[in-house]
Amino acid sequence: MRKQKRGTSKKKPSMKKQRKTQKHIMPKVLLGPMLRDYFCESLASQRNLSSQTIASYRDTFRLLLRFLERRYRIKPDVVCVDDLDVSRILAFLNDLEQCRGNAARSRNARRAAIRSFFRYVMVANPLLLSVAQQVLAIPAKRFERVSIGYLTREQMQAIIDSPDAATFSGQRDRILLTLLYNTGARVSELAGLRVQDVSLESRMSIHIRGKGRKNRFIPLWRQTVKLLRVWLRQLNGEPGSPLLPNARGKPMTRAGIAQRLTLAVNRASKRAALDSVQISISPHTIRHTTAMHLLQADVGLSVIAMWLGHESIQTTHQYLDADLEAKKRALACLKSPRVQKSRLSRADNIMRFLDGL
Repeated sequence: MRKQKRGTSKKKPSMKKQRKTQKHIMPKVLLGPMLRDYFCESLASQRNLSSQTIASYRDTFRLLLRFLERRYRIKPDVVCVDDLDVSRILAFLNDLEQCRGNAARSRNARRAAIRSFFRYVMVANPLLLSVAQQVLAIPAKRFERVSIGYLTREQMQAIIDSPDAATFSGQRDRILLTLLYNTGARVSELAGLRVQDVSLESRMSIHIRGKGRKNRFIPLWRQTVKLLRVWLRQLNGEPGSPLLPNARGKPMTRAGIAQRLTLAVNRASKRAALDSVQISISPHTIRHTTAMHLLQADVGLSVIAMWLGHESIQTTHQYLDADLEAKKRALACLKSPRVQKSRLSRADNIMRFLDGL
């Protein structure tokens, strides 16, 4: 062996070589197995999240993997966790808005699903800590809350009356629209209703399974109860069968409910009942309409929050802000100050006038 000369030292590798060595040492972690563990063990077994939440997170990763294949030519089965760096996640979120036309609220919902996965990654594999921290640092996109659109009672009645009650689909649509207005349910909650959820005897209520397993019972109008009694006798279904079946006897989908509402709105529009409506009418518009009509009937915000299944009453405050009539009534209680009328003399200096504006 050669002896090292005195006064000399081994040359240290450059930083570039060190990074290459570290990169070579760090093993590639396939996304697929970790994603399976995340959904099956973390979300389903440990956190016991609802099926709706799991489905929403699933759809996010389906969109993300398709985006990676389309934009970066990375096949879903060979995607690694460190392939999901900040630049690619941001590109995916931007693609949702620019190509799919998603609003900032939808973008933030997809971001929340990705953040949930990377919080799991931080614990499951500490070697991926730096990648996870960078993705978790992506901020939510701020957005301006648009004013709530809702219908009058006359407009809502015109929509409910528009389906042809002489047909099976028309009877079902009338029940569907009446329940939408009576309960203020989300479209997904309405689609999941079963025959056993209806109680028409002493309670006269309906059981709604909300987001995050938050169940609630909503009372029904007597007119709604009469319609449901006739409908259930005609339906003659098992307790677990769908309350609002489609043509194949399966539960209606969210798209199917939206399509039937659009059909009812078009029919009502032909009768000039919706001429003054300046908003796009969707199932969520009916939900807003229920909340606004409850508020205008002097129902308290806490009751409306429970009625709609809001987790926080702060969400319900938006209806109070949108109620212009309530603001006018509040203003009428306040006496306006007297303002003396003043005339501008022709002799007044024009610059003094402009400076005073």
